[in-house]
Amino acid sequence: MNLVNVHQAKTTLSKLLESVERGEEIVIARAGKPVARLVAYQSSSTPSKRPLGSWEDGNTSRSRSVPSSVSTPSIPDEEIEVQLL
Repeated sequence: MNLVNVHQAKTTLSKLLESVERGEEIVIARAGKPVARLVAYQSSSTPSKRPLGSWEDGNTSRSRSVPSSVSTPSIPDEEIEVQLL
């Protein structure tokens, strides 16, 4: 684990990323106090897609639907006046 300050991290980011790709862990510090950890990104083997209409956890029992009152106009067609600009 390497400890680098913020200024050094900004000026040598490409080299730090190469180190991380080799499996090293970098700790970035401000005024000598660790504030962040730079580690390799671990991607999941299969990207997960959520079903349409479901929450992030994929639970379709909590899906939402549009109430019928939204799609039903509250003003009768005869009373709607269209103005052209």
